[in-house]
Amino acid sequence: MGRLLDVVVPPRLGTAFRWQLSSSWVAQVGDGVALAAGPLLVASQTRSPVLIAAAAMVQQAPALVLGLYAGAVADRVDRRRVVLAANLARVLVLVVLVASVVTGLVSIGVLLLVLLLLGVAEVFADSAWRAVTPMVVPPADLGIANARMMSGFLVANQLVGPAVGASLFALGRAVPFGVQAAVLLLSVVLFARIRLPAVERDGPVQHVGRDVVDGLRWMRHNASVRTLTVVILLFNVTWGAPWGVLVYWAQERLGVDAVGYGLLTSAAAVGGVAGVLGYDRLERRVPLGALMKACLTLEVLTHLALALTTVWVLALGIMVVFGGYAFVWGSLSSAVRQRATPERYQGRVGSVYWVGLVGGLLVGQLLGGVLAEHLGPAAPFWFAFAGSGATLVVLWRRLDLIAHADATAHEGAEDT
Repeated sequence: MGRLLDVVVPPRLGTAFRWQLSSSWVAQVGDGVALAAGPLLVASQTRSPVLIAAAAMVQQAPALVLGLYAGAVADRVDRRRVVLAANLARVLVLVVLVASVVTGLVSIGVLLLVLLLLGVAEVFADSAWRAVTPMVVPPADLGIANARMMSGFLVANQLVGPAVGASLFALGRAVPFGVQAAVLLLSVVLFARIRLPAVERDGPVQHVGRDVVDGLRWMRHNASVRTLTVVILLFNVTWGAPWGVLVYWAQERLGVDAVGYGLLTSAAAVGGVAGVLGYDRLERRVPLGALMKACLTLEVLTHLALALTTVWVLALGIMVVFGGYAFVWGSLSSAVRQRATPERYQGRVGSVYWVGLVGGLLVGQLLGGVLAEHLGPAAPFWFAFAGSGATLVVLWRRLDLIAHADATAHEGAEDT
């Protein structure tokens, strides 16, 4: 068992990271349970498409509204305490939800409020959480650490959790959320075992808005991190367009039923597991700039392939490839950003990065719906192919510089 642990989480990553990783994997199970049970509970309270869509969006909205503020908080106070307090708040909200379901007081209004509160707590927890990893893991091993985090997301959140959540919902509407609360509480206990080193602060305490401005100014002066954030924004706009109408495209172009569509999304998760498990070898053997170019080139080609295909089996294979490179890119881009960012800016820079990711997806999903409605189900994929291809051509030569952004990190810090 010890040897297996050393293979999964090499000792050089440190004991603190092992506690963080175990906490993350446990929490991902609970979030995966809610991924299936949440929409089922919403659908049991309303058949209004507008309210169902609102329930899907209300939990994401706080990331856009409060993301920069939460990042500044993560750089100002003890990040460990922020994670623990925010996740305990999530547990409390889930307990209230369970009580409302058991007593019959639950309604769509209650659910929208619960989802909003959960979203607010998640913004603060995630902002501080992302800034913890570079505190406990050596810079050279951040890619592997992020890959291990993503493996838990893929297996627990995307594959295991939803199936468990749907089964628990069949036992009783309150059951999956009680399980999620219990699992999240266990995650808190595991994370509490971490002891973090002290973080150098910017200087005297100032208005939190000034902290946000200081973080943005640092990014402005670090060309590599700034460009990487723009890449994330643009590529999430282009991917969000087809992803938001994927089920419609699958039904209209491939002629699949619910099971066929489910297998498409599962294929992406399977590819992602393969990608993150092979990340260690890729990072050792392939130059980081070349690896970034390969991932983004595969992104462009994936859009083209899905725009052209009408065969379900081919689409299944394409989705496996998508999952593989997408999660390699996620591990690599996170590591590059973390290596390049001074410790005292990790929360703010990570939050800008995340706001760009979420904002890009939301804008892309809106565009995808409009394009599909007026030009057909394949139109969002053609838009994604053209947009991502043009972006890649413009940024191609800069990717080698971005891959080694840590070399310019001190320059950016000095400029501020």
